[in-house]
Amino acid sequence: MRKLFAFAAAFLCAALACAGAEAAVPKVYFTKDISSAGLMKAYDALERKAEGKNIAVKISTGEQGGHNFLAPYLIKELVQSLGANLVECNTAYGGARETTYNHVRVARGHGYTSIAYLDIMDADGTISLPVKNGKHLKEDIVGSHFKDYDYFVVLSHFKGHGMAGFGGAIKNISIGIAAPQGKALIHSAGRSTSNMYCGEQLAFLESMAEAGKAVVDALDGKILYVNVMNRLSVDCDCSSNPAEPEMHDIGILASLDPVALDQACVDLVYAAPDGQALIQRMESRSGAHVLEYGEKIGLGSRKYELVKLD
Repeated sequence: MRKLFAFAAAFLCAALACAGAEAAVPKVYFTKDISSAGLMKAYDALERKAEGKNIAVKISTGEQGGHNFLAPYLIKELVQSLGANLVECNTAYGGARETTYNHVRVARGHGYTSIAYLDIMDADGTISLPVKNGKHLKEDIVGSHFKDYDYFVVLSHFKGHGMAGFGGAIKNISIGIAAPQGKALIHSAGRSTSNMYCGEQLAFLESMAEAGKAVVDALDGKILYVNVMNRLSVDCDCSSNPAEPEMHDIGILASLDPVALDQACVDLVYAAPDGQALIQRMESRSGAHVLEYGEKIGLGSRKYELVKLD
């Protein structure tokens, strides 16, 4: 009788665990409406308001000469409704955004400073965020202004990337929030804070996930993610001469889970009839590995529920 009771109790616990696991599958909200209203709809669907005295909206300002970055008119309503600052960090590869002065000049030319204050977070130095149980990284080096913000809204332009295969939420919280030294550390998989080009590909992708996890851990839940899937070039907005998109615009997605969000975007590219060029770019760089490793280290889940808002 005791064995039967123990078996029943174990079965019940397992069933409850399974039910809990199903309930824990993150939701990714999706609208085809790529507009200010669509962006607000995706943000509101999360039912998680960015709160605090100082709110950051992390964007990529885009390299000079590029033209696929998120348009200021598209993001203006969301940014201003939050009373947020736009935040960025300087680049590690040279280019027009290597210094704070030049970075702000480029961002002004792209129209960002007309909608909100732009804070280059490493303008006054850096701080270190611990990477817990990292295989490649012990720390993530970010701009010192990171600590000034109570909440981060990670607003990413999903697109291809010459080194990572694709760029979305995970890239934006890892390389995007890292200071130049931190960017080099991620690219080199912990080998160097000055040389971006001495790491192996899979180790680089894993380091992106580790750095992203350090940011998420530091913010302790005070972060949410929105990806805009338009102007889907195979090249990153960090390119000054990106390839023209070969596929149609898809929509706007939002989630509280960066892995689920990026996985949903990848899945939508695979489902698109004209996504071959971007699929080839992702596969040629083993881009999905950042999702696999991100799930493994607890950054998020590759399983998700897609909730259509239209």
